[in-house]
Amino acid sequence: MESFLNSWGITVMVFAPLVGLTIMMLIPERDEDLHKSIALLSTVVSAAVGILLMRNFDYGESQMMQFVVDRSWIDVIDARYTVGIDGVSLPLIALTLLVVPLVIVYSWHHIPEPGNAKAFLMLTLVLHTGMLGTFVAGDLVLFFVFFEVVLLPMYFMIGVWGGEDRLYAAIKFFLYTLFGSAFMLVSFLALYWLTGSATFDMVQLAERVQSEGLTAQEQTLLFGGMFLGFGIKVPMFPFHTWLPDAHTQAPTQGSVILAAVLLKLGTYGFVRIALPILPEGAQNWAPWIGLLAVIGIIYGAFGCLAQTDMKRLIAFSSVAHMGYVMLGIATLTDFGINAAIFGMVAHGLITGLLFFIAGSVKERYHTLEIKRLGGLLIQAPRMGWILGITTMASLGLPGLAGFWGEFPAILASWNPAPGLSEGLFRTYMVIAAVGTVLAAAYLLWLLQRTAFGVPTEEFADDPHIHDTVMTEWIAWVPMLILIVVLGFVPSLIFDVTNAPVSAVGEVFQALGQ
Repeated sequence: MESFLNSWGITVMVFAPLVGLTIMMLIPERDEDLHKSIALLSTVVSAAVGILLMRNFDYGESQMMQFVVDRSWIDVIDARYTVGIDGVSLPLIALTLLVVPLVIVYSWHHIPEPGNAKAFLMLTLVLHTGMLGTFVAGDLVLFFVFFEVVLLPMYFMIGVWGGEDRLYAAIKFFLYTLFGSAFMLVSFLALYWLTGSATFDMVQLAERVQSEGLTAQEQTLLFGGMFLGFGIKVPMFPFHTWLPDAHTQAPTQGSVILAAVLLKLGTYGFVRIALPILPEGAQNWAPWIGLLAVIGIIYGAFGCLAQTDMKRLIAFSSVAHMGYVMLGIATLTDFGINAAIFGMVAHGLITGLLFFIAGSVKERYHTLEIKRLGGLLIQAPRMGWILGITTMASLGLPGLAGFWGEFPAILASWNPAPGLSEGLFRTYMVIAAVGTVLAAAYLLWLLQRTAFGVPTEEFADDPHIHDTVMTEWIAWVPMLILIVVLGFVPSLIFDVTNAPVSAVGEVFQALGQ
């Protein structure tokens, strides 16, 4: 078994969904239940292999890449099939392996109009492979391929199964992300040529940058290109405008995957690539990243307060919550980056669950207009309580996962890495703390308007409004349990990420002295 995991484990985990997709291509569209079963089975196989990898992972050496596979791929451009797992990628892989099967379970009775479960689930499987591949890639070209693979399935998911303005939202999402990716690719190529490397291997490039001594100006320019690629994917203010449209128009499953995992590809890119390879560039960009992060926190909060649509409000909350993640990264400290990774996982669970609930509300009420909703605790009490717990987690209530995604990021701003202005980052800390108050305001307002009170006259006697069904329970309970467990035992993630993140933090400690 150990030999299999070392040689084939990651590859099987990443590409098992594509095997399922290939089988589905041979089956007629009318066999809808069979397509659902194959899609679920392929993601369960992927998750089972992932669990075996996690079980055999050496947590005492989490800073080391494990289960590494390094094979020849495209020799003419020195690109290799290099994959591996360390403490930074492990929590995000686990999040992906959890969320996608739950999305398929939810889809069992929730395939959006115009139907066609075969095509919808095949796109979901392509997304699954693209996201997993991004988190395990150790080569920049391989990373870029997986990073871009997720564009097309999400574009079609929004454009075909989305709302009334789906085509506008889909093309806006596609063009924004592709624009940033072009700059990111230029930075990758420039890094390859400037270091005189015959490799795109991330570890070797980081070592080559240190030995070749790229100037601070060169690193700053290269970091700027990566900043556009990753920052748009996060998305950071002012590149965020595609996100509310994409979330609002996407089907429920698309919104869940987008919030839970896809946004993390950008923040992961900063931690995995930009910071370790270009430390001087990161140091020069950090104050600006921190500034845009806190602007995003406040702007996202005010954007939420202005919304009349439940799903759009949750989308704007993502802009604010990802601002805390980027603030943690901007401190360039192991404390802040640890908080950022925890924040990625917490946001994925919490906001993913909020979009699940919004989708079920839309199915029952045929609207997400907040003023038309109300009395959810009376008509669907279990769903109302789940919404209440998730809302409390999103606003950062201690004892739930959201708290450990926000509080440490704010605290890390008090003492940023050497070379960064303490006064500036302490100002950011105060602004970010104000953002938590605004978060409580818009989330409690949402909960009060949708769950409390009595049902509006329009829906008071509607027989179609019912409480949670079995597929919803199966999809939601694991996320709900993790939100609570991680709130009480945050060390489950911090113990895994601390060693590799400390290695990155040491670089910035040495750089600032």
